[in-house]
Amino acid sequence: MYLNKVFILGNLTRDPEKRSLPSGAAVASFALATTRVYKDKNGAKQEDTQYHNVVAFGPQAETIAQYMKKGSSILVEGRLQTRSWDAPDGTKKYRTEIIVDAFQFGPKRDGVASAYQAPAEGGSAPKSGQPAQSAPELETIQYPTEEINVDDIPF
Repeated sequence: MYLNKVFILGNLTRDPEKRSLPSGAAVASFALATTRVYKDKNGAKQEDTQYHNVVAFGPQAETIAQYMKKGSSILVEGRLQTRSWDAPDGTKKYRTEIIVDAFQFGPKRDGVASAYQAPAEGGSAPKSGQPAQSAPELETIQYPTEEINVDDIPF
């Protein structure tokens, strides 16, 4: 049995580049940066940043190109694929890419939804003349008060 599976969480190093195949299917290519932080043998903090080429096809490519931009965080699940071509100077070129099978958007960098604007320090209204918006109401889970009998569970 063989396995070619990659999970990678990183930040886009540039805006996704969207193109179309001759068949009309969308293709989005972008690069992700991942940074590993470790201590060297002297105890000094070191950082090692790696850059990964990523390619998405079809509806995934459309979604990524529409919502992601440089600096955005994304979790990609996919497979490694190496392609080769002949360069104009006659040399053989190789490129290893992650082909996206599934993805999830990462957290927003500002940590706050863009529709929400926190009131200024001291509770005063923003300078734009619009009233300050209050924090959105959070939905709370209402748990049942009755006891659950384990024997009643059908599995």
